[in-house]
Amino acid sequence: MNIKIAGVSAAALALAGCATYNSPEAGKFDPEDFGEANRMTYAAMVVDPDPEYDGPMEGDAEVAADAVDAYREGSVEEPEQNSGGGLSFGN
Repeated sequence: MNIKIAGVSAAALALAGCATYNSPEAGKFDPEDFGEANRMTYAAMVVDPDPEYDGPMEGDAEVAADAVDAYREGSVEEPEQNSGGGLSFGN
């Protein structure tokens, strides 16, 4: 008898996880909300191909180009490894 009760309880808990706030069972189903999490995730990954900035960009393009060239040539100084195995915040 206890096994049947445990099985029914487990099934009820599992099915409760499938219901959402806007589910048809709750009587508040809105078809336009379907896939909203997917759309939001996709929108967060899309980069604006033609960004507009409020002011001029700062920095020296020549320094940036030299850094890219050094990286491509393999002459970049390797960062020092942390022997503690964790993150170091300069403490």
